[in-house]
Amino acid sequence: MYRIVFFLISSVLFTGCKNSNKQEHHTEQHLALPYYNDPTFTPVFIQDASSVPNEITHTIDDFEFLNQDSVLVNQDIIENKIHVANFIFTSCGSICPIMTDHLKIVSDSLQNNKDIIFLSYSVTPWIDTPSVLNAYKKNNDITNTNWQFLTGSKSEIYKLARQSYYAEEDIGFNRDSTEFLHTEHFILVDKTKRIRGVYNGTLTLDMKALINDINTLQNER
Repeated sequence: MYRIVFFLISSVLFTGCKNSNKQEHHTEQHLALPYYNDPTFTPVFIQDASSVPNEITHTIDDFEFLNQDSVLVNQDIIENKIHVANFIFTSCGSICPIMTDHLKIVSDSLQNNKDIIFLSYSVTPWIDTPSVLNAYKKNNDITNTNWQFLTGSKSEIYKLARQSYYAEEDIGFNRDSTEFLHTEHFILVDKTKRIRGVYNGTLTLDMKALINDINTLQNER
């Protein structure tokens, strides 16, 4: 009788430990965001953080553009900070207003967090001067000082979009740099300037995922 009772108790404990291990493993997988190292946006999952510099070689290049206040902004603004980038133009009447509204949802939810930067690059910089971008920001009731609207050299913006952010996914930098850039993607970049997520800026559901992923990156060591 004692042997039967002991066997039953041992079985329950073993099963409980096994399930607990499974649950811990599942949680770990859920919290770890992938890296994106090429224009195909093939996710690369890294288990050992120390191997990231060797396995994930792609980072966002240095840049320098004028913001909506005619202030030069460069890569220093994103040093050791998480940032979200997108590409818009103020005269766009299709997806850009939706994208701006959706990114505002994310921005407003994180407005008090000074470690999150939002960068909206103009793809028609010859039209979107700093004053135009300033008016656009005010018209959209954007008060987050960490959300910068950037303009400058078309070739430099397009190069950054295609070669650094892979803004057009698998097309990436293979496309002629003079061809018009129009993408609905939001790109999430971590504190080491490595791409960690891509989202459809026209979908509200993707904004919830973006907020969750930003929070995950903040807790990442």
